[in-house]
Amino acid sequence: MSFLRAAHAALVCQSGLCRILAALGIVLVLAGLSVSCNSSGNVSRIAPNHNAYITLPANGSVALLHIDGPTGAITMGAQTPETFGTTPRGLALLPSKKFLYAVNALDNSISVFNVASDGTLGLASTTPVGGSSPDAAVIDPSGKYLLVTNTLTNNISVFSIDAGSGALSLMGTPVYANTGPSEILITPSGRFVYVTNPGIGTVTEFSFSNGVLAQLPAPNSSVFSGLGAFGLAVDASERFLYVANPSASNPLVTTVGNVAGFNIDSGTGALTAILGSPFFPSISNNSQGPSVITVDPNGRFVYAVSAGSSASIWGFEITSSNGQLVTLTSSPFNLAAGDLFALIDPSGHYFYIGIGESTTSGIAGYTYDPSTGTPTAITGSPFSTGTAPGKMVISQ
Repeated sequence: MSFLRAAHAALVCQSGLCRILAALGIVLVLAGLSVSCNSSGNVSRIAPNHNAYITLPANGSVALLHIDGPTGAITMGAQTPETFGTTPRGLALLPSKKFLYAVNALDNSISVFNVASDGTLGLASTTPVGGSSPDAAVIDPSGKYLLVTNTLTNNISVFSIDAGSGALSLMGTPVYANTGPSEILITPSGRFVYVTNPGIGTVTEFSFSNGVLAQLPAPNSSVFSGLGAFGLAVDASERFLYVANPSASNPLVTTVGNVAGFNIDSGTGALTAILGSPFFPSISNNSQGPSVITVDPNGRFVYAVSAGSSASIWGFEITSSNGQLVTLTSSPFNLAAGDLFALIDPSGHYFYIGIGESTTSGIAGYTYDPSTGTPTAITGSPFSTGTAPGKMVISQ
């Protein structure tokens, strides 16, 4: 449990404590934090204001977002100059927050941006990706390496990152990753990498060490997940991997789409199906299952999301002993969502979903109950981005 979550759950604001917090209010505001006490005397929120970034593929740009700590509301900041013919999609932020990387799907390149103290971006360089139609990007926990999936050339490019300049250097030739690799995930330890292959419904498995990416030997080189396998999420303990399969059919019910669950071998990274997988609600109003998926920072809840105006968010609770998913009460929730991305901010306060519909393109924002997992829309959601976003990263 994070410090912020523990404080939110455990601190009780007795009258004396409230007086102390009030006295410290100016200091906390200057530090970018907001603390408030509700009518029952509980501390209701401790959250920093912070920035985030999204790619805007149609505009050929990356936009700065400002997230209000107490409410989770999003306002648009400055955009990088529009660059025709780039179509930026994947996005990765260095842990130091000094450099941001945008993957340009049409231009087969990566834009390297300097991040200023106020969060604004300045283009530092552009690097060829070494493959065709790059899609998703991830930085390993050490901040030394950037990995990018190349959908049309069926491989992954691995780059070393210069700590001083942010410049990228391609490490050898791209690594084969089966047909049409799309989403990519690296585990919290940085030891294992997983990639989805939507066209064949599989997850391809890799080890990763000192910049060397190697597919696991057979029979653990890949595992079938489900038709259209796309979004990936791992719990913080690195024991379980969950995959959204938007086109998969389910036994004995008419629902479309499911979530596959896998145990992660702590020594090798090999995946084996969790007992009872795949998981899905018994009732769903959508003809298309979820494409994107996320796990809350405390490793308790899983949310799988599809596009739609209702019943678009599936919620599950993780059984800690074996990784099985239990459908939350009232799931699928009668809420609007999208299928571009799903992520929860590192403090575990807010849940953001990318929407690509022409009339509501932007970001849906939710809070979620830490006890029940039930999401509730943030005031003002969805937040317009003008055009459909690609991917989003949060700086905190």
